[in-house]
Amino acid sequence: MALPIEEYALIGDTQTAALVGRDGSINWAPFPRFDSGACFAALLGTPENGRWRVAPRDGQATAHRRYLPGTMVLETIFEVPGGKVRLLDFMPVRDGVPNIVRIVEGVEGEVEMQVELVIRFDYGRTVPWVRKLDEILTAVAGPDGICVRGDVPLRGEGLTTTGTFSLRPGERRSMVFTWFPSHKDLPPPLDPAQALADTKRWWCEWSDRCRYQGPHGDAVMTSLRVLKALTYEPTGGIVAAPTTSLPEWPGGSRNWDYRFCWLRDATLTLNALMLGGYTEEATRWREWLLRAVAGDPARLQILYGLAGERRLVELELPWLDGYRGSKPVRIGNAAHEQLQLDVYGEVLDAMYQARRFGIGADQWGWDLEVHLLESLKSLWSQPDEGIWEVRGPRRHFTHSKVMAWVAFDRAIKSTEQFRMKGPVDDWRRVRDQIHAEVCARGFDRERQTFTQSYDRPDLDAALLMMPLVGFLPVTDPRVAGTVRAIEGELLHQGFVRRYLTEKAKDVDGQDSPEGVFLPCSFWLADVYVMMGRRQEAEDLFVRLVGLTNDLGLLSEEYDPVSKRMLGNFPQAFAHLALVTTAFNLSAETERSGAHRGQT
Repeated sequence: MALPIEEYALIGDTQTAALVGRDGSINWAPFPRFDSGACFAALLGTPENGRWRVAPRDGQATAHRRYLPGTMVLETIFEVPGGKVRLLDFMPVRDGVPNIVRIVEGVEGEVEMQVELVIRFDYGRTVPWVRKLDEILTAVAGPDGICVRGDVPLRGEGLTTTGTFSLRPGERRSMVFTWFPSHKDLPPPLDPAQALADTKRWWCEWSDRCRYQGPHGDAVMTSLRVLKALTYEPTGGIVAAPTTSLPEWPGGSRNWDYRFCWLRDATLTLNALMLGGYTEEATRWREWLLRAVAGDPARLQILYGLAGERRLVELELPWLDGYRGSKPVRIGNAAHEQLQLDVYGEVLDAMYQARRFGIGADQWGWDLEVHLLESLKSLWSQPDEGIWEVRGPRRHFTHSKVMAWVAFDRAIKSTEQFRMKGPVDDWRRVRDQIHAEVCARGFDRERQTFTQSYDRPDLDAALLMMPLVGFLPVTDPRVAGTVRAIEGELLHQGFVRRYLTEKAKDVDGQDSPEGVFLPCSFWLADVYVMMGRRQEAEDLFVRLVGLTNDLGLLSEEYDPVSKRMLGNFPQAFAHLALVTTAFNLSAETERSGAHRGQT
């Protein structure tokens, strides 16, 4: 049985990442980028699809783990009868090729350790040619090459590399796993001890730049470090998650590839980074955003590749069984071809917030925004696939229209506050037209709530964004009615569902359920803050923070009945929402107005 999702830890080098299980097994690691083929894919299959396990031979070992203070260096303490060892796992910030370093130290007694290394390229499909060259283990197949160096004796057993060794207190063994292009020479060796010192220093220096002073500081700081780890350093883009196809319900088909950059995360990302004091990262994210969306405004995509790639063809990998049998396993994401009007609002809002924070006032960026609005003028009245990327028929989703309103509203605010030039009277006319239509067609007068789409009764947690983006004041009775309806129909065990998926097959084209959606639950807390329901906001926030695993990591969804995380992990959207809500709850943020709709 596969480990629960929450039993994994993230390590990364700001260009790719790996997941390490509590049992000492690395079961997911794509190289050389987040979106590359994985050479350890047991997470989505079996150990035969690739993994690297380092753990005591005693199968009764217990494990306690943490990140070393201020870092993403994972420490796991294994205890067995009569002994204890310490395993350090990390990926040095890259200077050339990617590395995974594993250092094992004896702490108490004598512990016999076992290594099991199964290398499979192309998501567990390709068995490489493995050989030893001067005590360096190498594995090559097609474009991929791996070398493993260290002081652990390794031997081949069938299609697996294994090794055993014993440790007493103070003794240390190390292994360095390095990916390289197979047509090139072996990369130079890496000193594990020096790499550890350098990696700890790099992360501590980055963490020390954080300016957050409010409550739940550990949760906020961990979330910011996760965002940094999910950043593709060469371009500044931030992936939604480092994994693909972790299911939104066990055995279900809601399994998507999240190793790309979503425009929907734009404003939350920029705000979280700026509020945390990370101006450089926020500026680079804004620059990635402008490069990615440049081109034909009518062909704006909802997501792009790490460097702004546009073709993200979706494929299924039939040789992988899926996490706990959840099929299909997908790579790529067909949602890049969808029309989702809300992303126009996210882009224009992000550009406006950048100006508020004092970055991004260049003319080229503004010219691009003007062209996007010109395209949106003819698009906003069309049906689309909406924020949840439904795979059913297009609809007039209320949230999509609200975010189209945001696009024009933020452009108008830029002309009023920053003296940008544009056809502002025309923009005001369109903004007012959108507002009037949403209030007329998206509001159910009998139930006193806005609905998921025009002329239908379904609810949607995305409607919580209406006061957060300033579409209506939080004091408006229509907002209060919508919040009451969401509390009554979408709350489940104290957390928020996106919508009632069991009744929505005609909407999203899927026939499997899902868990509660954590970002939506944070949005409800944000709305509570705006409504003056501070204690309820704090209580909900505390419950949400309580869902993090022992390392402070969150997935996209959660099953409050089985108490298990669901969906890709760790998920940037959830961590972004955590940071934003923490700031909204802090006295400092209340004074500075961090709500998305405030100016």
